[in-house]
Formats: sequence, structure tokens, C-alpha cells
Amino acid sequence: MAVHMIAGHAVFACVEEGPCLADDRALSDLIGELFSSGARLAAIPLARLGPDFPRLSTGVAGYVLQKLVNYRFQIAVLGDVSAVAANSEPLRDFIRESNRSKTVWFVEDLAALEGKLVGG
Repeated sequence: MAVHMIAGHAVFACVEEGPCLADDRALSDLIGELFSSGARLAAIPLARLGPDFPRLSTGVAGYVLQKLVNYRFQIAVLGDVSAVAANSEPLRDFIRESNRSKTVWFVEDLAALEGKLVGG
């Protein structure tokens, strides 16, 4: 993990390797690290969210994202979601609506996150 200044925002960038953040303990540890870092935006690789995250019916996405949002963090999910979204209309809708918000974004990488932060 590292904190990067991107377009004037402190972004806590999680590393791709590490415990699955769908695990309550790992998610709580991340929240503690976020508070310690001073960053309000967490960039989380899709791989860290576990295989059930893109299957909305499991509730994993809702649980993880809501817990972070409840602590007033912004979240950028990093990675190519096109393959999993291609097979799920609800997931495509969720991604589209999330990307319209100011709280949760799905972006390819940190460069795309910078574009989102600069462009609004």
C-alpha cells in the first residue's frame, strides 16, 4: 500500500496481493490503515475483493462498499470489469450508476482514476 497524490487527492492504493477484503477482519484492517494514512479515497484492485464481489446476488459488493462508504471513504475499484460485466446486466447497471456518483467508481487503473478526478 502507498498513498499517492493524484489530481490533488490523497489516494490510498492497495497492493494487488493481500487478504481478500470481503473478509470482515481484512476490511476492518484496511479501514484502520485508511484512517492512519489520512487518505479519503481508496484505490482497491478488483482481485482483492474476491470472486464473489462481481456476483451482486452474493451481497459481497454491497457489504464491502457500504462499509467503506459508511466511514466516508471514496472507493475506486481498479481493474478490467468488462469480462464479468458482459455476462451480467445488473452488474453493468451497477457499474454505470456507481461511475455517475462521487462515492464509488470502477476504473481500469490509477491513470484512469486520475482522469476521473480531473474530469469530474
